[in-house]
Amino acid sequence: MRRKPIELAAVATAAVPGLTPTAVSSAPDDPADFDSALLLDSEGKRWRVRSPRHAEASARLETEYLVLRAFSPAIRAELPFLMPTVAGSVRLGTLSTFVYSHLAGSTRSVEELTAGPAALAREIGVALAAIHDLPRELVSNADLPSYTPNEFRQRRLNELDQAATTGKIPPALLLRWEHALEDVSLWRFNPCVVHGDLHEDNLMVEGHRVTAVTGWTDLRIGDPADDFAWLVASNEQDFVDAVVAAYTTGRRDTPDKHLLRRAALSAEFALAQYLVKGIAAGDASMVAEAEEMLTTLASDIEEHGGQPISVEPLPATAAAPAADMPDAAPPVPATALPDSVPGMRAADDGLPASVPAVTVLPVPAQPAVHVTPIPVTPIPAAPPPAGAGQVAPAPDAGTGRDGSDGKSGEAGSNPGGMNSGMQTDVAGALGGADDTSTAALTIVDLKKS
Repeated sequence: MRRKPIELAAVATAAVPGLTPTAVSSAPDDPADFDSALLLDSEGKRWRVRSPRHAEASARLETEYLVLRAFSPAIRAELPFLMPTVAGSVRLGTLSTFVYSHLAGSTRSVEELTAGPAALAREIGVALAAIHDLPRELVSNADLPSYTPNEFRQRRLNELDQAATTGKIPPALLLRWEHALEDVSLWRFNPCVVHGDLHEDNLMVEGHRVTAVTGWTDLRIGDPADDFAWLVASNEQDFVDAVVAAYTTGRRDTPDKHLLRRAALSAEFALAQYLVKGIAAGDASMVAEAEEMLTTLASDIEEHGGQPISVEPLPATAAAPAADMPDAAPPVPATALPDSVPGMRAADDGLPASVPAVTVLPVPAQPAVHVTPIPVTPIPAAPPPAGAGQVAPAPDAGTGRDGSDGKSGEAGSNPGGMNSGMQTDVAGALGGADDTSTAALTIVDLKKS
């Protein structure tokens, strides 16, 4: 349930004893998460009230309270802008509402900022550089999230899988984002302290100066490109270039060359995150708005190409039918081969991002084994020795001549008196050397023949 500004003023009096509001107005904020109002008290001081709309937003406000407490006076003194201070809080049910001391300046729209002078662009770049150069211990000591480049990339892939299950994201966008997230060369950056929720509503501007930065609910160590997403989404390249130039000059570390590509991806992907948040909240109007923006984005990219978000170009998805392919295989580009082909790998540390084309040549068919027949020379039969007698009839199977078991003979014995020469002659009569038949042998009586 939304709270009106007058209701937030009443809550503020409970959070800050002695506060007497005399005027109230709504304040720009994330409408999906917070209700906000600006108060003017009887002494002319200004206050800001932020009330969460659900438990997750309340947890973010409580995290911001811890973050602001972690900014010591010494750290605040080195920043080129002011930061809010929590004046009080009150718990309503399970949600906590916070009251902040109001800071000088006012918020401006993206159109007003991009139409401003170059000095304002430089101020924004210097403010971003100061945030990203904050000591990392500030985040780690507060037990806030910290991500390596690969952990951050994997986290986005998981969010993409979750968004894809809604069935409400155009397939072309899913393919575009997945290709960028799997382009390893895009995700080589030095993690740093990131504001995490930086946009025009969290910048307080007075004249050509950035006087304060608010909305510290998502402070973390991660990808610095996230804080540039709102700038890239403005499509005002001259303004973005001016901000990046001032940012590069103000940073202690040199920004990576793919910073703006990842910022463009973050700006597009924010629409999918907005859709998932609307579905989780059961807000039909929020879901419908997200679907409309996603459809518009897909149409713009199809018509104009969109901003580059990948180092490697998106491969063609259409493949020629197998029936139309000629007999001789044409040269196949390496990028069209599946990942399982040996030698084909995604760009990684120390490895080239592309591999030269591979030409596949047809190999003439050959039989696996060529068999050449070997001529067989018959072995002449030895003449029978003098005094050779007749061959006795073969005994019954399994029984010797004397009725004994035939197994008792030695391996080299010749039962029945048949000599070796006669055995060879019988073998030659029955077949050649290659004859492996297992048919029973016939014993011939030489006297009768």
